[in-house]
Amino acid sequence: MLLASGCANIPAEMQPVVLSGERPAQAVQTPQEPEKGLDALTVVRDFIKASALAPGGNASPTASVYLDEETRKSWAPVKGLTVIEDTFGTVYAPEPEQTADPNEKVVLVRGFMVGTLGQDSAFIPAVPASGDYILPVHVRLQADNQWRITGPLSNNLVITERDFSANYFKVAVNFFSQDSGVFVPDLRYVFAKPQSGLPNRVMDLVVDGPSEALKGAVINLLGPDARLEQNVKGVDDGSLVVPLTGLGDPPIEKKRLILAQIVFSLQNVTTSRIKVLSDGKPILPDKDAWRVNDLASYPVGAPPELSGMYTADGGIFSLFDGKPVAGNAYHDVVSAAQSLDGKRLATVEKLSGDRMVLRIGGLDRQEEVVSAPQGAFLTRPTWRAATGGAEVWTAVDGTTVLRAVLTGDGKWKAQGVNATDLLDLGKISALRLSRDGARVAAVVADKLMVAAVVRTPEGVRLTAPRSLRNADLTNVTDVDWASQDTLVAVTSSTSQPVVKVPVDGRRMDGFNSSNLTAPVQGVTASPNKPTIVADSNGLWVASELGEVWRPHARTVKNARPFYPG
Repeated sequence: MLLASGCANIPAEMQPVVLSGERPAQAVQTPQEPEKGLDALTVVRDFIKASALAPGGNASPTASVYLDEETRKSWAPVKGLTVIEDTFGTVYAPEPEQTADPNEKVVLVRGFMVGTLGQDSAFIPAVPASGDYILPVHVRLQADNQWRITGPLSNNLVITERDFSANYFKVAVNFFSQDSGVFVPDLRYVFAKPQSGLPNRVMDLVVDGPSEALKGAVINLLGPDARLEQNVKGVDDGSLVVPLTGLGDPPIEKKRLILAQIVFSLQNVTTSRIKVLSDGKPILPDKDAWRVNDLASYPVGAPPELSGMYTADGGIFSLFDGKPVAGNAYHDVVSAAQSLDGKRLATVEKLSGDRMVLRIGGLDRQEEVVSAPQGAFLTRPTWRAATGGAEVWTAVDGTTVLRAVLTGDGKWKAQGVNATDLLDLGKISALRLSRDGARVAAVVADKLMVAAVVRTPEGVRLTAPRSLRNADLTNVTDVDWASQDTLVAVTSSTSQPVVKVPVDGRRMDGFNSSNLTAPVQGVTASPNKPTIVADSNGLWVASELGEVWRPHARTVKNARPFYPG
């Protein structure tokens, strides 16, 4: 694909790079008219190529030159994009769909849909992935003997995956989880040029609030009345000024959180110190310019000294030294999870008659069985981070999501989770709460899914389920959170037994498959810890995608590893 010289020179889907926000904006050039004598098929094809240069799905002057005069005046695409695979065709529609006028043609754009960029600038994978995409476009021969598009045009601009990767920059916009007291990254995509405008485009997303995929699970600390008084811009002392209004006068602690939300969201698009103003004054009186290192930390995950555990032959053992937990106090354990503070264990225990039950206890003892329905299969337990280890989730027989809550009298009580939106897609065979508590990852009908965890006074509900890579990621057997916005999934496949997938499903990276024997049936991952997987021969460990899997020091057959969470 040919890209105009103003396009961002950003490799496809690399991790965010720090860009300076102080470069002068590039001059906008008047687009040139298309080359003379283009046939109707080429006009439509070049229109799609030029659409890649439209910021945020707005009407692109570069693309509008392929429209006739009347269509140019009325063309107003909504914010958003339809992303199709790089290989696509433009063909004339069959004769019955053509008009009798020889000066008019109907051209079909034919390809495969990858996903869409929503009006909230979040990527949404296509379901089913890589589904057929057909767009009819009407073209007419003009008085000057040149073909031009007359419509109808899609409300969303259509661009190829390669052009999307080249022209849109991934950012993690941060919002706050009141449930766990940490910030949650919300992956979004902003037009990459000019670089000087990146901070302003990111702040527009911060002000607008979380994407549809996270609504209800997190809050925007800025509040509904906040807005930018002027553009975000660099000043003479080298800092970047964020001029806000409408924040009101919140308590000092909330002001610190607002500042953190903004600085965290801007950290990958500027190297400058950031000045946040509220109605023209620094948001905090003690300091006017901030970097990430100046802020309080909001850790997500378990303390580093907790090395993890594994289950094998009905017992629970330390990944550090292989010793049994609590001197073999645990028996008949099918799967287990350690709380993030390290003080409790939740286990799925096998009873007589092939029934399973959830039991929660301390590290040195088994305690009570949760008063919950037994099942033929319970998924590996997963802990909610918010309350110091006082809530555990599991799925029963693939059809019910259960959460066990610690009550005031020290008893564990089973409560339901409204998971209808997720369960409508199939049975759940694995379930993992993110360590910030805002999302859940699940294996549903052997496919990888994510959903938001929304808590209201009426209860807990899983919303906005998304299928990730459902065309090229099948036979998924287990999943875990490598970070707040990245999953590691394992499959029964020999070609891609372990993969890393961002929470929006935009891409998929395979780990090295050397030494692994299919099927890989278990995985555990955690920030700043190596990934551990379980195959039919035992436990294997790797720290990076390209690293060859090496046997874990505590490997045994039929083991299932787990980090806290």
